[in-house]
Amino acid sequence: MSKSGRRNQQAVARHQAAVKAQQAARRRRMKPWLIGVGVVALVAIITIVAVSVTGTSSNGSTIPGLSTFAENDHQHVTTTVTYDHNPPAGGAHDATPLNCGIYASAVRNENAVHSMEHGSVWITYRPNLPSSDVLYLRTFVQDHYDGTQRYLVLSPYPGIPSAVVASTWGAQIKLTGAHDPRLLEFVNKYIGGGQGGEKGAECTGGIGAPIG
Repeated sequence: MSKSGRRNQQAVARHQAAVKAQQAARRRRMKPWLIGVGVVALVAIITIVAVSVTGTSSNGSTIPGLSTFAENDHQHVTTTVTYDHNPPAGGAHDATPLNCGIYASAVRNENAVHSMEHGSVWITYRPNLPSSDVLYLRTFVQDHYDGTQRYLVLSPYPGIPSAVVASTWGAQIKLTGAHDPRLLEFVNKYIGGGQGGEKGAECTGGIGAPIG
């Protein structure tokens, strides 16, 4: 091979080596970036799976601050019951359910609990709640009645642990006030539901004269 041929071969070899070195350097620079992208993608997948399992929206299974518990006593009684939650959220109760609707004064626990067994949500508020907030709650309840049975009860309740408490059979949430957005989530989740074991049972024809 002539000298010029050897020089051409050497030049080609040097060029190929330089190209390989540049490619290797480029891969080294890209590796951390690719790892970062992979980590972000993995976190996104984990987040999506977590949300699909736990959920915090009105269509999910969990509402922030929601308490759920077993209430297995469904017996009818004629006496006053000492309940394990304030206000009650299930347990022994009167044989006559409370008519669903809006009440201006406190209602009897034992009748309200029977209504919750039928799937109603009981919204209670402190008697000193501002009148504008009470009016808001009354409008809210009327706007969210579920069919002719309504499945919503609203009444004042002295001594509750927060300004507003929403309860149903085996579930309860303490709210910051009338405008707490979790109230709607709770109602959407439980109104007319089967959590009390008697879904579809009547919430009318019982005791009580609601004002709205």
